[in-house]
Amino acid sequence: MTRSGRAKERREKRLQEMAQLRKVPYTDAQRWWCMETVAVVTGSNRGIGYEIVRQLALHGMTVVLTSRDITKGQEAVEALHQEGLIVAFHQLDILNDASIKIFAEWMVNTYGGLDILVNNAGVNFNIGSENSVEFTDNVIATNYFGTKQMIETMIPLMKPSASGARILNVSSRLGRLNGRRNRLGDITLRQQLAEEEHLCEELIDGMVAKFLEQVRNNNWTEGGWPQMFTDYSVSKLALNAYTRLVAKKLSARPDGNKIYINCYCPGWVKTAMTGWQGNISAEEGADTGVWVALLPAQPETASKFFAERREISF
Repeated sequence: MTRSGRAKERREKRLQEMAQLRKVPYTDAQRWWCMETVAVVTGSNRGIGYEIVRQLALHGMTVVLTSRDITKGQEAVEALHQEGLIVAFHQLDILNDASIKIFAEWMVNTYGGLDILVNNAGVNFNIGSENSVEFTDNVIATNYFGTKQMIETMIPLMKPSASGARILNVSSRLGRLNGRRNRLGDITLRQQLAEEEHLCEELIDGMVAKFLEQVRNNNWTEGGWPQMFTDYSVSKLALNAYTRLVAKKLSARPDGNKIYINCYCPGWVKTAMTGWQGNISAEEGADTGVWVALLPAQPETASKFFAERREISF
């Protein structure tokens, strides 16, 4: 059997294991949440985000579905209501500071804050073997800066609790520092991003600024950037690093006010973003994200990266 064949076999076996795990109900001791627990999922009128909303609501909590497009968001919520799920809707564009501010005020006035934030909103304009950087500004602005702004705005609104509030960033293995394929070619920068003492916002933003400048100057192919879906990969590389930085800043919060932040990769999912070319369903892709968000023992897993219900390296 070829290497790709063995990898496919392992993946299929793991998906079967996860399907069985999904059938195991949470015990009363594991269920730290209740109907008053409020989860927010960005960019969730379709695809993985929609399925994360659906699965969280099935677990018996209040979920807020957000979308840039009001009509599409309302239609998505109506479909979930028909399943008997408790889901609310609010318009949200993470590229618009005013939209984020309005949403934050609504969350406080309506729910007094939130317990779970899932940053799912993101874009990717490359499909298959394409690797265009035509839309780099939009990709970086959405996947990194927009998500970053959401995190900074929502942290003060997260409710104190014994179990801790949770932030989950939907990321990608394409943005891993030490993956066997597609990793950053600049060894010095890779080492700086990997070491906690060097990690800072200036380093991450500086990396992104350098990439954007090279794209504008049309010499980005010489920069040692990831070779597959380069703009998307750099945006997720930055998001992964920022997740670790935020976790370091949040680690000093006292018990009762803890906020735990993690990343996960849903895999290659059959959605509009992949041109429906993925190899797993949205339900399968959302599973690990929901599992991470609901983990009872967050202190043991904070600032980690997950895929297929397992921890992987950043």
